[in-house]
Amino acid sequence: MAKQILYKHFVLLAAFFFFIHSLLVLASLIDTTSRQARDFKCIEKERQALLHFKSYIYQDPMGFLSTWTQYEKREEATSDCCEWSGVTCNNQTGHVTTLDLYGGYLEGKISPSLVNLTYLSHLDLSFNHFYGPIPMFIGSMTQLRHLDLQGSYFNGNIPMFNGSMTHLRYLDLRDNELTGNIPIFIGSITQLRYLGLGLNYFHGPIPMELGNLTKLQQLYLYSLSNCTIKNLNWLSHLSHLKGLYMDGISLAKANNWVNVILGLKKLSFLSLSECDLSQVMNPYSYSSFNSSSTSSSIVCLYLIHNNLNSSMYHWLFPLTSNKLEWLYLHNNKLDGIPKFLGNLCSLTLLSITKNSLSIKFYNLLANLSSGCTSIALEGLFVSHNQLTGSVSNNIQKFSSLKYLFLDNNQLNETISEIVWRLPKVQELDVSSNFLKSFISEYVGETKILRLYLSNNSFEGTPSNIHMSDLSNIQEINISSCKLGPHFPNWILKLKNLTHLNIANNRISYTFSIHFWNMWFSQFIDIDLSSNNFSGSIPNVSSGLQRLDLSHNKFYGQISFLCQITYGSLYFLDLSNNSFIGEIPDCLWHFKELQVLNLGHNKFSGRLPISIGYLISLEVLQLDNNNFSGELPLSLQNCTRLTFLELGVNKFSGYVPVWIGERYIGNVGLCGLPLTKYCPGDKELEAPIIGQNEGGGEGIDELDRLFLIGGASGFATGFWMVCCGLHVNWHGRNEFFRFLDNVKDWVYIKVTLFIARQQRAPWV
Repeated sequence: MAKQILYKHFVLLAAFFFFIHSLLVLASLIDTTSRQARDFKCIEKERQALLHFKSYIYQDPMGFLSTWTQYEKREEATSDCCEWSGVTCNNQTGHVTTLDLYGGYLEGKISPSLVNLTYLSHLDLSFNHFYGPIPMFIGSMTQLRHLDLQGSYFNGNIPMFNGSMTHLRYLDLRDNELTGNIPIFIGSITQLRYLGLGLNYFHGPIPMELGNLTKLQQLYLYSLSNCTIKNLNWLSHLSHLKGLYMDGISLAKANNWVNVILGLKKLSFLSLSECDLSQVMNPYSYSSFNSSSTSSSIVCLYLIHNNLNSSMYHWLFPLTSNKLEWLYLHNNKLDGIPKFLGNLCSLTLLSITKNSLSIKFYNLLANLSSGCTSIALEGLFVSHNQLTGSVSNNIQKFSSLKYLFLDNNQLNETISEIVWRLPKVQELDVSSNFLKSFISEYVGETKILRLYLSNNSFEGTPSNIHMSDLSNIQEINISSCKLGPHFPNWILKLKNLTHLNIANNRISYTFSIHFWNMWFSQFIDIDLSSNNFSGSIPNVSSGLQRLDLSHNKFYGQISFLCQITYGSLYFLDLSNNSFIGEIPDCLWHFKELQVLNLGHNKFSGRLPISIGYLISLEVLQLDNNNFSGELPLSLQNCTRLTFLELGVNKFSGYVPVWIGERYIGNVGLCGLPLTKYCPGDKELEAPIIGQNEGGGEGIDELDRLFLIGGASGFATGFWMVCCGLHVNWHGRNEFFRFLDNVKDWVYIKVTLFIARQQRAPWV
């Protein structure tokens, strides 16, 4: 019986161990399978090719290639190139298929070792600093699908691509420093879908062989100002082209170019800015437009800066259709708007900024609303023209309008109350006009977020304004509008205002504590400069980034600065007020501060050492105050400082040699660059060479004999030592080792001496 019980226990124990063993084997198999799918090793030949590529890189400021290593030296590094940054391998074969080093700011040459990446399909070296010619090996990468060298800095010609690049789909060489002619053999890479050559230093004609790229969809030839085009007939073969960018290339000799463009039935984006289009004698053929097949497919059209006048509209007409959404005509000489632009039912953005439009704004709106354009238009930009009249009631037809820019014109009446009731307007700019009235009882209904009204002829504060809810407006600029002397209280109803500019309005006002508590705390940017505001500023928390209170009558201390969110402030101007006291030590919190102007106040005391923590400071103005004491050494930490104004204060001590600009009015300052000597300076002056103690010129006979004898003895000893060193090699080695030690000792002593002198006050 005992044997049976023992046998049963043995069987159960054996079964238990077998079960555990099976689990372990299964876990091992699962782990092995997972590791094979996840932790594949790259091909050794390709790993060595990448390491050789890295050896050609001289600068890697962002540590982009820090994981690329021969051995696993660090935790983040691995010898498996498939896990290196920028490298992607095939999941099954382990071959490198992608090398993406975009934006690494790498500097060096492109190693020819990449030819060993025989399965590479994607190569992106854009936004780096590679130089030299593109290696010949690229011509043999028959599997390549994507080549992107955008933003690199090559300075040689493109070498010959051979005919083996039959599979290349994507070639982007934009934003480099490539020179020479655009090689005609690019036209033999017939599988290209994307070609980018813009922003280089190519010269000569654009090769017509580009017309062989019949599968091309995107072509970037912009900013090649040294290249020429005699005709665009080669473009007619690119039937799949969707985007064409040729800005900056003169088309003065490219007659009938409009016909060619109309033949590209899939073209949706066309940019021909700065192409001398006004000089084209025959931009199109009249007869070709009799056919109904000539319908443009263009969605976005850029014709900026071409010196065009209104005669261009007769050839612009066939390029426009109901597919057109964006039309950019700014920086030309257009003096009117044709009615056919009012029939573009899909047009959402129209820019005619910086032209010669000398018409009433009412007439411009009438032409644009003659058809269906007014229904779809979202952005109308007509800045910097000569528009006259008012912002009239027919603006109500543009119910989809979001952005209306009419600044820098001659509008001279009123802004229609209809503007405030437009349902979608987010941004309105009518600054720099002659408008006399801008507000109505409907302002409370506006959806506007950003409102720019500066430099107009508004006088006084509007009355009888019904503003039950102004919760939308976030930014308003109403500077230089003669609103004073009373503060426009309607501004206080802008509950979500974060940006306010009410400068130069002759306003006399003392803000209540309610203003600072309820309003100041929510601001990001506030400009109250050049008014007659007065009062002190309480300690109120805020997240200000820009504050300008200059040229007012504010007084008191500026401890409120310590309540501003740390690090947020980048511009602070408190000049020309009556602030008093010392600069608070909390100034060091604002490491992003670029401009600090405290001039023309009544500040006193020493500058805090913490001012040296303002490492982003570029402008520092402290003139016309009562500051005293020595300038803090910490100022030398402000390495970006380009303008310093210290005049009319009571500073004393040496002027640091690393500081320049104005010191007038600081009678206590001395030393270079000032002409005033500091105590002890004259005693340290070196005697003038060539004068003896008696004031006579020259040296006596005894001195002459001493110099001759000393020179002869030195020469004799020098050559004896040289001969001895030449014979005794062991002594020669010891001698030069001794010289190296002496050199190191002198270098260390001099370095320490200079460091101590730099730490010493005002040396």
